[in-house]
Amino acid sequence: MASLAEIRARLQAAENKGNSNQGGGDRAIYPHWNMEEGQSATLRFLPDGNTKNTFFWVERAMIRLPFNGVKGEMESKQVFVQVPCVEMWGDACPVLAEVRTWFKDKSLEDMGRKYWKKRSYLFQGFVRENPIADDKTPDNPIRKFIIGPQLFTLIKGALMDPELEELPTDLMRGLDFRITKTQKGGYADYNSSKWARKESALTEAEQAAIETHSLHDLSTFLPKRPGDVELKVIKEMFEASVDGQPYDTERWGQYFRPAGVAAPGGAVAGDAEDTPAPAARPALKVAVPAAPAAEDAFDEEPAPAAAPVAAAKPSGNAQDILAMIRARQNKQ
Repeated sequence: MASLAEIRARLQAAENKGNSNQGGGDRAIYPHWNMEEGQSATLRFLPDGNTKNTFFWVERAMIRLPFNGVKGEMESKQVFVQVPCVEMWGDACPVLAEVRTWFKDKSLEDMGRKYWKKRSYLFQGFVRENPIADDKTPDNPIRKFIIGPQLFTLIKGALMDPELEELPTDLMRGLDFRITKTQKGGYADYNSSKWARKESALTEAEQAAIETHSLHDLSTFLPKRPGDVELKVIKEMFEASVDGQPYDTERWGQYFRPAGVAAPGGAVAGDAEDTPAPAARPALKVAVPAAPAAEDAFDEEPAPAAAPVAAAKPSGNAQDILAMIRARQNKQ
């Protein structure tokens, strides 16, 4: 049994970890999904700190694998493991290679959607109007935003408008984006969200925050790219999940595991996508937790994998970047 001193030390360590949320911590992520129905939040998106990125967002694709409990545990509660879909990097995904064939059989369509990749988009910026009372702005006010496909469609719609002359992320002539939460069919609905009609400059405090903290490289919040070994593990877990097997910590715990499940070495995963690295082999880590199902559960239409489009380096001119974005979207 742990001593009182050890218990206090562990509690203090947990508290310190919760308070050190700079950059990749939970408080850096703005939970717009926690707004009440009818509320709105005003965001100001910022450019990606990675100047090689044409866009001011990065796309993330994850696959959610359900398991009938954990092997060796008495309780048979369903658990989930989220793994990166390697089509994010233009690679062949071992899961989708199988799942795509299921959509040729109508009886397998529901199963196919269950294992289909879920897209979300990672942005950064300021929260200029915040209706969430218990959300506290961290010391670094440059927040991260997890945007689902419904909101993303509205966000990129403005970029396709030929009358738009300046990037919405411009520090002096940019546009705010207002997220409004309503409800439709029992689910959160964001179709009332829209861009501001008038341009505005960042405040002196916001400009100072960029100078002090710098812009995030959004790619650092994506999961680590799986190697051959991890791809083999993903395929094994997928097949076991489809077969109705429980999650096997001994087989897969050092690579991917559900929230609350300890690795073979004893570490416990704090998030469904956050896998601490064991001593023997670095485990893949996803720095950004998933948004709630109501925001992030929109599946894209299953389709054959398209060849990856080579990223062109933007010239820095707003008109050139807007033209590039529109050209890319027209090809999709």
